[in-house]
Amino acid sequence: MPVFVVIPDARHCWGRQPIGRRLERRQGIDSGGCMQKTKIHKTYQEINEKIKSGDVVVMTAEEIIDIVRSDGPVEAARRVDVVTTGTFAPMCSSGAMVNFGHSVPAIKASRVWLNDVLAYGGLAAVDCYIGATEPREDDPLNKVYPGEFNYGGGHVIQDLVAGKVVQLKASAYGTDCYPAQQLEKEVTLCELPQATLCNPRNAYQNYNCAINLSNKTIYTYMGALRPKAGNANYCSAGQLSPLFNDPYYLTIGLGTRIFLGGGEGYVVWHGTQHKPSVRRSRKGVPLTPAGTLWVMGDLKKMSPKWLMGLSIQGYGCSLAVGLGVPIPLLNEKIAEYTAISDEDLFTQIVDYAHDYPNGIAKSHGRVSYAELKNGSIRLNGKDVPTVPLSSVVRAREIAEILKKKISQGSFLLGEPQFTLPC
Repeated sequence: MPVFVVIPDARHCWGRQPIGRRLERRQGIDSGGCMQKTKIHKTYQEINEKIKSGDVVVMTAEEIIDIVRSDGPVEAARRVDVVTTGTFAPMCSSGAMVNFGHSVPAIKASRVWLNDVLAYGGLAAVDCYIGATEPREDDPLNKVYPGEFNYGGGHVIQDLVAGKVVQLKASAYGTDCYPAQQLEKEVTLCELPQATLCNPRNAYQNYNCAINLSNKTIYTYMGALRPKAGNANYCSAGQLSPLFNDPYYLTIGLGTRIFLGGGEGYVVWHGTQHKPSVRRSRKGVPLTPAGTLWVMGDLKKMSPKWLMGLSIQGYGCSLAVGLGVPIPLLNEKIAEYTAISDEDLFTQIVDYAHDYPNGIAKSHGRVSYAELKNGSIRLNGKDVPTVPLSSVVRAREIAEILKKKISQGSFLLGEPQFTLPC
């Protein structure tokens, strides 16, 4: 029996409602956020039972496109249970919470360094947070321009998951209960009592295409940009990207189990700078940067292949993160969303020489990810080569890994307690 549902569009969102309340109503959506019928009705429990029994049908976000086009969203949702996504790109708002264990005599560390990279120590006695973008203390930064930023927090995280020895130093002012004022020791990830990847902003839902309209080369977090729009840099896996495949976050929220850094992690909140109320296409996809994810996972179960320290010339250090989200096809509307293709995904072209640093919200054109992935775009009457910061090859591999894990019964879906605000 068809179930009548109401789900909001970008103008009417219930993102903070408990998932149980939302999904009991079997949400579907039209372009105006109006009531409509859904013919397919699945639950997380039903899909997880199919995963356990080996009867689940899983496809990647690229594979589902042709199924929906040929058979329609209803039949696709009837046949397919889960769609897997993936992205691998620099994600600067990343880091790790590390507990390095009590010493004798005990110390309440106020400053902590890992391989000479400063970690935040304003926590409990032997807890610290190492941020991906923090450079080594003796780095010349941009004093020699453009700086190379050879080693930073992202590299420390990669070294830890690679099993390398890391030099830890800590200083303190000393108290009666924590009398030590200095600590130096070598640590490895397996020896640490606890280490948790904790990334406050990952998996951006769309991002700018960056150009440089000035007369000199500039160095940005979007890479080196040659003068007079000599290149156009972008950072998204397009049709494989997680939040492009669930644009209204119908299945993503607190408790969603994900592929993270080669292991498993969870969505724990909406990420910083989460901004879903932006202009969207008729298919619901944001045209500018929008949603983000706050994610966490056990660093000890992750891999250096999927957490890679980066040196961005003239800008700083970062961390490339591998992240994938499985999307359950609870109904045909969700199936329709996952069938989005690069031809239907657009972003804005933004000048990073003048407009971006001065907070000027100006678009120099709109371009599809199909065009960007083709290697050049047309801008002001000339062909401009495009440069991806996100690896589609790695994103595709993540989607395939998730597909295999789910198909083999080793990865169950995590039902969110509530979905992200939209």
